[in-house]
Amino acid sequence: MHTTVGIIGGGPAGLLLSRLLHRAGVDCVVLESRDRAYAEQRQRAGILEQSTVDALREVGAAERLDAEGLVHDGVELRWEGRAHRIDFPSLTDGRRVWVYAQTEVVKDLIALQLADGAALHFGAEVRSVEGADTDCPTIRYTHDGQDKTLTCAYVVGCDGFHGVTRAAVPEGVRRTYERVYPFSWFGILADVPPSCDELIYAHSPRGFALHSMRSPEVSRMYLQVPNGTDPADWPDERIWDELDARFALDGWKLERGPITSKSVLPLRSSVTEPMRYGRVFLAGDAAHIVPPTGAKGLNLAVADVVVLGRALIRQHRTGASDLLDACSDTCLRRVWRAEHFSYFMTTTLHTDPDQSPFDTRLQIAQLDRIAASPHAAAELAMNYAGLPLV
Repeated sequence: MHTTVGIIGGGPAGLLLSRLLHRAGVDCVVLESRDRAYAEQRQRAGILEQSTVDALREVGAAERLDAEGLVHDGVELRWEGRAHRIDFPSLTDGRRVWVYAQTEVVKDLIALQLADGAALHFGAEVRSVEGADTDCPTIRYTHDGQDKTLTCAYVVGCDGFHGVTRAAVPEGVRRTYERVYPFSWFGILADVPPSCDELIYAHSPRGFALHSMRSPEVSRMYLQVPNGTDPADWPDERIWDELDARFALDGWKLERGPITSKSVLPLRSSVTEPMRYGRVFLAGDAAHIVPPTGAKGLNLAVADVVVLGRALIRQHRTGASDLLDACSDTCLRRVWRAEHFSYFMTTTLHTDPDQSPFDTRLQIAQLDRIAASPHAAAELAMNYAGLPLV
């Protein structure tokens, strides 16, 4: 089988790229190793930047998002018993964010893909990508118990850090920059209406806490915990008590309810360069990982495929390869900006196990600066709501 663009990975990045290409008349095939049910249930991000929402609207994948997504015009920072709200629209020329789970984005894109999109194969386990530096790279995969081959003009790996596409870039060519943080996030889902209208990021001597939500009836919250934490060591009452302590603010109450899910997420940053080798491109987690503090993971993946999609469409229509040739550098400039912002949010709000009182006072000074300076607040707001895609 042959196609113009072979896409490995049926997450939001791969599905959105396929949608962009299919609507422009560029032939493509998506290979997803898991079944549809698993793909639609993978719990991931929940914050969509303005540019991500714009991209989903552009391809006709935002009907449910616009009907059910929660529009947020800001976030609240808490530290030392104080609270300060960052108003996005007034600081970003009207840009905002949406709370809409990645699982729902995937469901919407899969439904469109199966209804009128390009080929999408679930249960297609890719074993290798060969010939990246040739004019016709080959994807070898297993589907329905049979070994199969897909030849392509281009291959795009949206299959994550541990996927096979990264291996198609020779070790002597690729370079990976990494940072592992000395703490993790303990996340819960609870069947209780959120105790806030917008997300709360709390700095505390006890560690960081985040109050988010999935819907008007379901709260999503996180606690900073040591690496290696076992969720079984945290009964529900202990979780609620700790959240209460870290969010503490006079006149504010944290509502409690049944906890339906517990998980621990280690935090790390990673960037692989370049994001292109020959006719193979990396996108999303295959090329970069950010700690979730800045809400950038899904949004960076979308930015990658929007840039790449435009370049592939231009090449298909005009034969011009200038955008494709610049694609890796274009994406990496945004990636490193997002990495820096995520690092800033993480190191400003979390308590390092080896942190000194001096380090803590620097964090407080930074939070005070954001509260006092419109310029500092605007820098945070613009990065959080998402820089425009040029």
